Amino acid sequence: MPFQEAQTGLQAVLGDRLSRSKSDLAQHGRSETHFPLTPPEAVAYPETTAEVAGIVKACAEAACPVVGWGAGTSLEGHGLAVQGGLVVDFSRMDRVLEVRAEDMVAVVQPGVTREALNHELRATGLFFPVDPGANATLGGMASTRASGTTAVRYGTMAENVLALEVVLADGSVIRTGSGARKASNGYDLTRLMVGSEGTLGLITELTLKLQGQPEAVAAATCAFPRMGDAVDCVIATIQAGLPMARIEFVDGATVEAVNAYSGAEFPPMPHLLVEFHGSESSVAGDARFFGELVNDMNGQDFSWAERAEDRTALWQMRHHAYWAILASRKSAKAIVTDMCVPISRLAEAVELTAQDIAEAGLEGPILGHVGDGNFHAILLIDKDNPEHWQKAKRIADTMAERALAFGGTITGEHGIGMGKLHLMEAEHGLAWGVMEALKAALDPQGILNPGKMVRARPNGGNSPFPP
Repeated sequence: MPFQEAQTGLQAVLGDRLSRSKSDLAQHGRSETHFPLTPPEAVAYPETTAEVAGIVKACAEAACPVVGWGAGTSLEGHGLAVQGGLVVDFSRMDRVLEVRAEDMVAVVQPGVTREALNHELRATGLFFPVDPGANATLGGMASTRASGTTAVRYGTMAENVLALEVVLADGSVIRTGSGARKASNGYDLTRLMVGSEGTLGLITELTLKLQGQPEAVAAATCAFPRMGDAVDCVIATIQAGLPMARIEFVDGATVEAVNAYSGAEFPPMPHLLVEFHGSESSVAGDARFFGELVNDMNGQDFSWAERAEDRTALWQMRHHAYWAILASRKSAKAIVTDMCVPISRLAEAVELTAQDIAEAGLEGPILGHVGDGNFHAILLIDKDNPEHWQKAKRIADTMAERALAFGGTITGEHGIGMGKLHLMEAEHGLAWGVMEALKAALDPQGILNPGKMVRARPNGGNSPFPP
């Protein structure tokens, strides 16, 4: 067996930081959503890049699968060891290595979480803006090309990672990119690694772009009688060029779940949650303009949260919406969908999705980062009811197909993992074969996070082109 063949070499690198305890295996075999428990054969806890390189070399010699693990907050089963082997847990590589405030850059190890980095930056006047909601690790966020509530203004991880250190499938270590803000010097290997979900290499260091803390911040909530009115308001806001820092949508069912979970008292109607960053005068002007748009779109119960503690509470409620929805049906499992469309097709996509859910007789609250056309339906299913499962998967696939028909993508931020692998050919066509060729070139044995991103060869590894 590959792991047994690699075990001696792994123990030489890690000593007692190679774990086979049942609790560790179970912890690293769980998913945040509906995927079944899939424990690895062992868990490694490296502390340095040299150790990660030694781990991968030992696994390469034995053709043993290697899967990276951050905080385990991904939603498409990215970190599950579906072909057995070793999970590499980066929680001990959690140091902020350098902050160059004058360059607005931070260098971190992959196990640093976004909240820990921003805590470290609190005295510098800078912050790292990408906010997926969960307190994910920055290595995991880069690997899945995460985004979240602030992407409408600050971009995704793709726009905020300047450079990487990566261990390749043979254990060699490369550096990609630099601390400069732009370059014109060859293939963009940094962008290739960001979003590759650990299938091309294991990230051991990141150089990140930072932003200045805004002088003024204001957040608000507003309710709408119809979902379409709320989404139309989003479209009007974006097309007017209003520089939103966040603009989030939650439907009436999500509001009811949040009220029950967090003790809030929002009217049980669709809501927008918005935030403005800038100078005192620009924030005030933007807020007035947005208020006029809300009135034009039949908005009501407009409420500002200008104190920092009120804004924190507001965004905590938004970030906890998934857990609130799960808590609303104690016995339910969730299939979490994710689609992103051009802003002009957003209202139609949201309303058709709601119609699909209603016709299927399922519960599926809708929420999302609608400022960039990205939204989710949280499809609640009885895990012991096969009909529920089939209906939910059919809705998820219909959403993906509709996104492609509308000129969008099957996933705006959750990534592929296992859950959307079957949709890759529909989105990419022959370009998926190019991805497989890249995978075969960089990982000829197919040991890095196998079963994800590209099709597996019948004899192991990955096919360079579609059959």
